Amino acid sequence: MAGTLPGAAAPRPVQTSRAASEAPWVKWLLIAGAGLVLLWLIVLPLAVVLTQALKKGWDVYLSALSDPDALSALKLTLLVALITVPLNTIFGVAAAWAITKFKFKGKGILITLIDLPFAVSPVIGGLIFVLVFGANGWFGPWLADHDIKIIYAVPGIVLATLFVTFPFVARELIPLMEDQGQQEEEAAITLGAKGWVVFTKVTLPNIRWGLIYGIILCNARAMGEFGAVSVVSGHIRGETNTLPLHVEILYNEYQFSASFAVASLLLLLALATLLIKSFYARKNAH
Repeated sequence: MAGTLPGAAAPRPVQTSRAASEAPWVKWLLIAGAGLVLLWLIVLPLAVVLTQALKKGWDVYLSALSDPDALSALKLTLLVALITVPLNTIFGVAAAWAITKFKFKGKGILITLIDLPFAVSPVIGGLIFVLVFGANGWFGPWLADHDIKIIYAVPGIVLATLFVTFPFVARELIPLMEDQGQQEEEAAITLGAKGWVVFTKVTLPNIRWGLIYGIILCNARAMGEFGAVSVVSGHIRGETNTLPLHVEILYNEYQFSASFAVASLLLLLALATLLIKSFYARKNAH
């Protein structure tokens, strides 16, 4: 072959990916199918929520959002997220650091425990805390003797939300830190850097986008959690109702406009979370 040095292997022909060689109609068929599924399962339900929320006008909508029980549910939802997200962030970073940077017995068990809330129903998670801290639970009599209330109170809601949301940060960081390896940390230690300096100056800048992404997902789940919180909350108006529970109560009482109004507030919080996630994803891509 002309242009080939003696003894050199002939260049291999460039292989075209199968996806690029498919007929154009296949691509458009897949896109149209995915679009129809998203339209039917996501876009239309969200549009119905917003339409029903404003069906009786802005006065009814604003009245539902300014109701004392709705404001109390909003405050509790934000409070629970404010407590659980930082705690899960600390746990997630520590767990990811331990799993990816050290070799120890029981690593597989730790990973399994981190994934457990993904496999267990949130309702089961709530029942676990009732069995442990409820009036007839393991620590129930001791808690009653010391006038400590966990179930049907804010601490129980925080614990249930922690259980449901704690895998999100860790599960975002573990694959990322495994891919990055330990070379940069080892180089920093060789140059005399200590543990905290290595983490803040080397590890943290490398994982910051994954960490932010995990925090956003954790926050979204914390604000929208229903199953586990429903079991431990007691549905006490103005005290232990989060926004999802308040929506359920209003709907069961046939206050449809008010329930959809509060649901739209949750929807707006979710959309804000998604916008923040998309912003950081685009920034990370660049």
